[in-house]
Amino acid sequence: MLGSLYKKYKEIINYLIFGGLTTLVSIVTYALFTKLFLINYLISNVLSWIIAVLFAFITNKLFVFESKSKDKKLVTKEMTNFFFFRIVSLGIEMVIMYIFVDLLSINDLITKVIAQVIVILSNYIFSKVFVFKKSN
Repeated sequence: MLGSLYKKYKEIINYLIFGGLTTLVSIVTYALFTKLFLINYLISNVLSWIIAVLFAFITNKLFVFESKSKDKKLVTKEMTNFFFFRIVSLGIEMVIMYIFVDLLSINDLITKVIAQVIVILSNYIFSKVFVFKKSN
């Protein structure tokens, strides 16, 4: 029963697992940059984004969307699309961070977590539709 449910929803389950891990990487590195190294929250957000996106590309390619191609042209296209759409979601996240932290005075770490929920949903749609689309 559980095996058949996993097979049916494997992509979504794996995305939630690796998306959760990517979110953890993003939040932990963000907290390290802001709280330990005392780097401005917007700069910290970009630095944590870079680390999280590199982690996400590898895990999404291999474990979520199971894109096994090693063809340099296809991998380059996947990576270019992946980073392009991650930059789009970074823009969304930066706007959320700025509005919530600077304009509404909401705690930056709480805002980061809220923004991550929106980013995860956006990134799944972008990856499914535009980056790791299945060829027929």
